[in-house]
Amino acid sequence: MKSSNNLDKILGAAFALATIALIAFAISSEAFLKWAFERHQNLLSWYIRPLSLIPFCYFAYKRSWAGVFGTVFLLMTSMFWFPRPESVSPQAAQFLQMEMDYLLGDWPIGKVLTALLIPLSLGALAYALWKRNLWMGLGLVAGMAIVKGIWSLMVTGEAGKSTYGPVALGVLISVAIYFGYRRMEKGKRAP
Repeated sequence: MKSSNNLDKILGAAFALATIALIAFAISSEAFLKWAFERHQNLLSWYIRPLSLIPFCYFAYKRSWAGVFGTVFLLMTSMFWFPRPESVSPQAAQFLQMEMDYLLGDWPIGKVLTALLIPLSLGALAYALWKRNLWMGLGLVAGMAIVKGIWSLMVTGEAGKSTYGPVALGVLISVAIYFGYRRMEKGKRAP
């Protein structure tokens, strides 16, 4: 058991480092970022992201470092899994252009602190489910989805409406997490 726990931690650390390396590469390579954002125009990549919260929450519940950080790595790469779409809605194109401009622009302290909300929220979510605090986890998932929607509207106005579907999916995922958690807890109590 101890060796599998060590392997889990080693794999978790490897995925965490790979994620950091990917982020560093993406923000230092405008060409890579443009290539990734061309593929991120495919709305499948928008919907796969909130769906990734399901395995993320499952692995946090199961206390798997490799599962949690592996899911984060897959989440980060999901923006370029799908081919560039032939057509893109004007709202989605405007929203993604804002996101790319945001990433490529200056990074004053306020922007850095705002960006840190993402890993802090995911960390809090993992911690809540690691500690079996369902209500905190559900609140965080729903809150993360709602804040993303509000931020999108505040920053891009009408183009922010293009995130409504993925945001609604994020809120629905909190319901799925609730039922999945209840089922796992029920299974632990069964003889």
